[in-house]
Amino acid sequence: MSSATYRVESTHALMGPLLPISGAKFLNLVDRALATVLAAKSWTYPTGHEIRVVHVPTGAVVFRKTAVYFTPCSEDC
Repeated sequence: MSSATYRVESTHALMGPLLPISGAKFLNLVDRALATVLAAKSWTYPTGHEIRVVHVPTGAVVFRKTAVYFTPCSEDC
């Protein structure tokens, strides 16, 4: 088993300014706080799907959120 103990995951591509790789469906990390912050500040593409932080050894979900839906901004925004 690798040293990563937490996984940020979704069934859809993860996007966000703090992610080292946009478009991946999961990211393995060793720090629970960092994994939670990355999940909280991320969204999915297409938008509106769930993002989870899973404790890998036990499979327990320690954080979950449903990403918000984004609507394209018109010229009047």
